[in-house]
Amino acid sequence: MVDDTELMRKALELASQALSTGDVPVAALVVDPAGVVVASATNTKERDHDPTGHAEVVALRLAGHALDTTNLSDHTLVVTLEPCVMCAGAITQARISRLVFGAWDDKAGAAGSKHDLVRDRSLPHRVEEVRGGVLESECGALLTDFFSTK
Repeated sequence: MVDDTELMRKALELASQALSTGDVPVAALVVDPAGVVVASATNTKERDHDPTGHAEVVALRLAGHALDTTNLSDHTLVVTLEPCVMCAGAITQARISRLVFGAWDDKAGAAGSKHDLVRDRSLPHRVEEVRGGVLESECGALLTDFFSTK
């Protein structure tokens, strides 16, 4: 099985590709229980003029289409930035079992920093395992570099 660090390196490589579209460089991978990436995406908000074009939502959508299901239980979502509230809702609706992310988002994070919606007991579905801070420095640096030019 592929380890979290290796998967995050793949996500970071993909995230840097979003720079060419003007989108915030965030990427997400949906990984099956065997460690196979079934879907990957970057932010497409600016490129597609779509406020829901966050990497997590796009990757979950692609995984659902690829697997012909809305139930992604036993799958892992790997993302370079802690998911926001919108993405946390999508993650729980997709029944993702495991979430791995890189940089923490102290302003809008919804997986343990500002909020913890992915593990909210009042919701019908929740993420069983959350692991934040994987390659945190590298993920954070990509975002810091992007925003320093804005």
